[in-house]
Amino acid sequence: MTTDRALLARSAAVASISVALILVALKTWASWRTGSTAMLGSLADSALDLVASLATLTGVWIASMPADEDHRFGHGKAEALAAIFQVMLIALSAFGIAVRAIMQLAAGGPTAAAQEGIAVSLIAIALTFALLSWQRFVMNRTRSLAIQTDHLHYKSDLLLNLAVIAALVLDQYAGFGIADPLFGLAIAGWLAWGAWRGASDAVDDLMDREWPDEKRQAFVEAAARHPELSNLHDLRTRTSGNRDFVQFHVDLPPALTIAAAHAIIDRVESDLIAQFPGTELLIHIDPEGHVDEPDNPLVEDNEFAKLEKDA
Repeated sequence: MTTDRALLARSAAVASISVALILVALKTWASWRTGSTAMLGSLADSALDLVASLATLTGVWIASMPADEDHRFGHGKAEALAAIFQVMLIALSAFGIAVRAIMQLAAGGPTAAAQEGIAVSLIAIALTFALLSWQRFVMNRTRSLAIQTDHLHYKSDLLLNLAVIAALVLDQYAGFGIADPLFGLAIAGWLAWGAWRGASDAVDDLMDREWPDEKRQAFVEAAARHPELSNLHDLRTRTSGNRDFVQFHVDLPPALTIAAAHAIIDRVESDLIAQFPGTELLIHIDPEGHVDEPDNPLVEDNEFAKLEKDA
């Protein structure tokens, strides 16, 4: 991660920590004043947001470190680990809120001080909107997985705070006594769904999932614009943090000198990196007609030939 991108990612993490600290303080007071399960769930979520944001800061800080002797591919996967930690916290929060809501449904219990609770929720919405705007700015420039996961559960906070307002209004002004625990259960379900969605990107990163088909095809199309290359095969792609890694084999005439082949590959690398910034390439040269693994289509399938079939 470049210095500018690292500073941006850290600034987003520090911003989320600051917002979480303010919201924890406000919602602690509001939970005491209102006795609302929905507000308590919102407090629990903000408290876990604080811990998750600290994990995000740690993740992006480690991910920004340059490659070293023990981590020759860099430290990008630290962001995925931070994202997994956040997902675990979100899931625990959802479980705790659901249990509290079920207990309130069974035992009953009114809420109070709706005005204070609503005011705190409105402040939380305003602060969250500001944070989400900055996170989107940072995400567009850094592709930080940890910030993306942080952004996901802060987006859910908007609905969560709206749910708290609705629960307090229905409970105290409309006389719908079970609104608060029902909204608490809805909040728990939303958080659980958010945890499930947030886990997928982190797991894909850790498991070195291939790029999406559209991005993969765009890369092959860019390589195919170099007539010197033929039979591009054994294409492998993955993403680690904010960096992409690609390796593939290409056929070149066996009569080429090493210097001539090296010059061709240098030109190809420069062009592809310009079109796919933040990508590390590893290109292996085969003499035309060479077959590495004849019975393995993952290795021998010609990506250029697939483009011609799709055309």
